[in-house]
Amino acid sequence: MLFTDIPNQLAVKQLLRQSVRRQHVAHAQLFRGSEGGAGLALALAYAQYLNCEERGPDADDSCGRCPACTKTAKLVHPDLNFVVPVTTTKAVPKDALSSKFMADWRSFVLDNPYQGFNDWMQHIGAENKQGSISKEEAGQLLKLVSLKAFEARFKIVILWLPELMHPATANAVLKLLEEPPPATVFLLVSHAPERLLPTILSRVQPVAVRPFAEADIADYLHAHYQVPEAKARQVAQLAEGSLGAAIASKDQSADHDYFAFFRDWMRLCFNYNSKGAEILKQSEAFQKQGRENQKELLAYALVLVRKVLLFGLDPRLMPHLPAEEQQFVSGFAKFVTPRNADALTKELTDAHYHIERNANPRMVFVDSSLRLGGFLRAA
Repeated sequence: MLFTDIPNQLAVKQLLRQSVRRQHVAHAQLFRGSEGGAGLALALAYAQYLNCEERGPDADDSCGRCPACTKTAKLVHPDLNFVVPVTTTKAVPKDALSSKFMADWRSFVLDNPYQGFNDWMQHIGAENKQGSISKEEAGQLLKLVSLKAFEARFKIVILWLPELMHPATANAVLKLLEEPPPATVFLLVSHAPERLLPTILSRVQPVAVRPFAEADIADYLHAHYQVPEAKARQVAQLAEGSLGAAIASKDQSADHDYFAFFRDWMRLCFNYNSKGAEILKQSEAFQKQGRENQKELLAYALVLVRKVLLFGLDPRLMPHLPAEEQQFVSGFAKFVTPRNADALTKELTDAHYHIERNANPRMVFVDSSLRLGGFLRAA
């Protein structure tokens, strides 16, 4: 993977490049970020950059053409190793170790490096079992790092989700970090670093990975999956910085214009005294969307209400709104204020809760519409 394959993350990329250029490559680094973020992708791009055979001293990226880059990009380089959480499956009924799932891991990552733990469990057919990095993995890891690099400058070990390590494995990793083997770089990619041993945290160089910006997610969906720009922005708003979540939901949301529905809904809510019949008609449209899309619509509504509130407080807090949203948000801001924002948020959250628990969608929609209308008029 190349750095240029990853949207934005410019500060982290520059930090990683500088560590190589200055020959200050820490033997253990912790990529800490949320699920669906760029942690794993950055670790892979960094591994490729480290061992690139044709990279110039001031190059911003690996060449992508040399044998080392070609093998690393396919995740088959003999000096690129992975330790990941696994469990017994129908294909691997006993002695579940990372090495037995490498073919699955390659297909999983090459398809989409922004996926999360549950996606991985489903990919390997774990059913309802919980994966972990077992204590048996410790012995395999010790054998792995005892060998010299086969052909690259660095032997690289990527530990994905080290917070799921068995205590015995965590202690083995700690020992390796205390006495690192020569020319070996450990890249830990964690979604919950607070669950790691404090002694491990004290021996790794932290690499903070920020969530993706909405614009980055929208541009990525449009460029890589041909999602129309308006739909891509809609999905990006719901993803809350998770590119993995956006990719997973891009098809589900593709046939629904949540912005237009929300805009029309709020206008009906504000005039609920004279628009009762139209509210009932829109409740039917809401019901036809299906439960998952109903939940997504309400989640989108929560995001947009927050944007409206921030815009009303100071338009500079929301400088990059799409043109169609800009007009609506600027007009709607006078009806969403600190006086009623909590009530509006609670009502939408409660509606989401009831839909999630199989309440009648039409009843939830009509009831929420009347309540929201009252709150908007009280602004």
